[in-house]
Amino acid sequence: MTQVISRRALNRATLDRQLLLCRCELSVVEAVRHLLGLQAQTPHTWYIGLWSRLAGFVPEQAASLLTDRKLVRIALMRSTIHLVTPGDARALRPLIQPVLDRDLYRNHTHGKPVEGIDMARLIADGIELLAPKPLTNKQLGTLLGQRWPERAPASLVYAIRNQVPLVQVPPRGVWGSSGSIAHTTADAWLGQDHTSTATLEQMIPRYLAAFGPASVKDIQVWSGLTGLREVVDRIRPGLLTFQDQHGQELFDLPDATRPDPDTPAPPRFLYDFDNLLRSYADRTRVITDEHGKQGYRAHGPIPQILLVDGFTAGDWTINRSAGSATITIRPYERSFSTADAAAVTEEAHALLTFTDPDAETRDVILDRPRERV
Repeated sequence: MTQVISRRALNRATLDRQLLLCRCELSVVEAVRHLLGLQAQTPHTWYIGLWSRLAGFVPEQAASLLTDRKLVRIALMRSTIHLVTPGDARALRPLIQPVLDRDLYRNHTHGKPVEGIDMARLIADGIELLAPKPLTNKQLGTLLGQRWPERAPASLVYAIRNQVPLVQVPPRGVWGSSGSIAHTTADAWLGQDHTSTATLEQMIPRYLAAFGPASVKDIQVWSGLTGLREVVDRIRPGLLTFQDQHGQELFDLPDATRPDPDTPAPPRFLYDFDNLLRSYADRTRVITDEHGKQGYRAHGPIPQILLVDGFTAGDWTINRSAGSATITIRPYERSFSTADAAAVTEEAHALLTFTDPDAETRDVILDRPRERV
């Protein structure tokens, strides 16, 4: 009989794999590789994702890795920008390419304008223009428009973004810096070393190591790929199987850690695009019913979420003015217990020290739950 894994046990296993049960001593590169990258389309919020996971992390550690080309930001899973190692940029991009193909050709804005285009020729043009130096989308669109005057420049740029592995280059993404979004080809940025290859049969166990136990649907939501049931069935003999509280079949690695459900889980501040909240079809392993009642808009600002006892318990924002930084934490339904409030406040002060080390004053506000209409 298949073992049933409780919601709380699944929660603790997930936090452990995501390095959120306790801060770990891995290097930044080791952590990013273990996590199969961090979603990183925003320039800087993902630094908080590393801070919440790594002991002693300071932003300069990741910033220098970006400028030294030991980490890169590139479109991968779910056709979104991820921070990954160069090896994973090479290995994962071919596996994820069907997601980017689908995104391009079904895109309401850009699909029609590139319909019927000689894609091989367009790709060659894009590589020729981007390889010598990074270009902004506007610069690339202007140059492509000169070669393809009958096509919309923005759609040509979008096609190149989806068909050619492009790296978003620094200073964009470097902590404390700013800059226009500019890309060059992965080959130009990293060198033409194509030795890092992988198969779906290798990718899925790595997903389980970072996100498991998980279902086939979970893997598909994380990656954006479809039709992975057959792949999982091929590697099933080497996996353990469980059932969750809903009777859904979950897969895991035999040697993976699954902590005791009563293991304490300290408060954790998640950034807006944290993979913990975006990599499962069934997110109830961390997301509570109260989270769903908050009225977050599907296309509105992405909330930054607080975990208490391993589950979503509120959201948070940082406001800055005149040398001060204030983090406001809003619980979902009720005020925190005395112990939880103390732990959340301590973690919030630590976060402000990380994000705003030069602020003259740093304050923490535990707000009241928002009134729901």
